[in-house]
Amino acid sequence: MSGMHALSPQETAALTRRVTALSVATAAVLVTIKAIAWAASGSTALLASMADSGLDLVASLVTFFAVRYAATPPDAEHRFGHGKAEAFASLMQAGLVFASAALIAREAIGDLLDPHPLQREGWAVAVMVVSIALTLALVTAQTRVLRRTSSVAVSGDRAHYFSDLASNLIVLVGIAGAALMGVNGLDAIAAIAVAALLLWGAVGVFREASAQLMDRELPDETRAEIVRLITADPRLTGVHQLRTRTSGPFVHIQMHVDLDPDLSLEAAHGVIVAAEKRLLERFPSADILIHADPRGRAEPHGGAFAEAKT
Repeated sequence: MSGMHALSPQETAALTRRVTALSVATAAVLVTIKAIAWAASGSTALLASMADSGLDLVASLVTFFAVRYAATPPDAEHRFGHGKAEAFASLMQAGLVFASAALIAREAIGDLLDPHPLQREGWAVAVMVVSIALTLALVTAQTRVLRRTSSVAVSGDRAHYFSDLASNLIVLVGIAGAALMGVNGLDAIAAIAVAALLLWGAVGVFREASAQLMDRELPDETRAEIVRLITADPRLTGVHQLRTRTSGPFVHIQMHVDLDPDLSLEAAHGVIVAAEKRLLERFPSADILIHADPRGRAEPHGGAFAEAKT
């Protein structure tokens, strides 16, 4: 987010809502035009692409609702908020992509064993060109949103459509090649290439969602920035037991810091509040917990994770 101001939770939610609505609309259009073109041409590669777009529509609908639920405020049953709904949506996306790849591969292998000529290839080619243009526009919009947010659900959705861009190009080559060269098997080979590409994309989505569900730490450079902001006040030193994690659009930050033991409770509170405000300027969607230790006089404490490497 370099060069841009940090977004508030409300701004982040508005951006993700808009881009997920655009994703649903794009997927619905792609499924419709590909179904019409497949019925006219009988292309296996186009069928594979249509099936992929159909599952993309389901995944985009899941993401559409997940980002809205993830942005809802904490409640009595979910004190840390609902942000991980985005990661669950991404896992569902990965599962749908795996299923799509398996179905496409099965259809393509069957077509290789029993090839059939294409019909009305011009329709199929035209539809794939339109699909590429629409998908490119959507990916561009998603990329702009991700430059300003850290939505794992939007990231997973974009991974789908990045794969779609490549797969649509492969399908276009396969259909055009089969039409111009008269090689029916080229269409099925293109469909197999689409399936392999989908599997690769699904693995990436799964890894990103799993990292958030397993509470993986923020990147080292982000953690270093947190320490720099905290220690901007020389009265705050010795940051330790720093723990961070993401949950959908939210960031959770907790740490222990050393303070002058002779500070009054009110003065120490003022130092901590000022540190929280510095962090919130950089991370407006953060949930922050800072524990003050008297410098040089603190006893070991912190519970089960007190000795965790920081």
